[in-house]
Amino acid sequence: MILTEVDRLPDAALPLDACKAHLRLGVGFSDDGGQDGLVLAYLRAAIQAIEARIGKALIARSFRLRLSQWRDPCGEVLPLAPVTAVTSVVLIGRDGGETVLEPASWRLEPDMHAPRLCPAGWMLPTVPTGGAVEVVFEAGFGAHWRDVPPDLAQAVMLLAAEYHENRHASDAPSGRGVMPFGVMALIERWRLVRTTSARRR
Repeated sequence: MILTEVDRLPDAALPLDACKAHLRLGVGFSDDGGQDGLVLAYLRAAIQAIEARIGKALIARSFRLRLSQWRDPCGEVLPLAPVTAVTSVVLIGRDGGETVLEPASWRLEPDMHAPRLCPAGWMLPTVPTGGAVEVVFEAGFGAHWRDVPPDLAQAVMLLAAEYHENRHASDAPSGRGVMPFGVMALIERWRLVRTTSARRR
């Protein structure tokens, strides 16, 4: 499985001013714009780390999922939630030839933890031997930061502040390692189901 972002979050979508205000409470740097680049980097790292932990996209954007075979031809669980739309499903042959599936051949089954791409009939179309299938979908709570649930938005601020406070540490923020307890407490309710392993009961 390969999951990639089709659209990178633009700087304008990130809560730069809110994060700078949050950081000033603890570290008191002057607001001359000189640290905007660093703050944006901390925000991106914090968002990516939290999204990876909870299997949710915070701000809406497009993603591409590539599979060598369906994990469940009766309904493929998508690795991120909430999914608002599946925009394309393409079968790719061994020779690289592409077949775009008609939207009538599949449907999206929304779910806050485990959205599924389901067949219109009994099974999803067969993936060519030696080929792949690519699914492009839209995922996220909304197009704007204000659409992010308050507990997740606060978790991002706390984690970005943690990265800022420890910016001189030898290991740069990467989303790996142990998260602060306060961040884990805020995101815990969103980790109830792992989307990559969920199955319909």
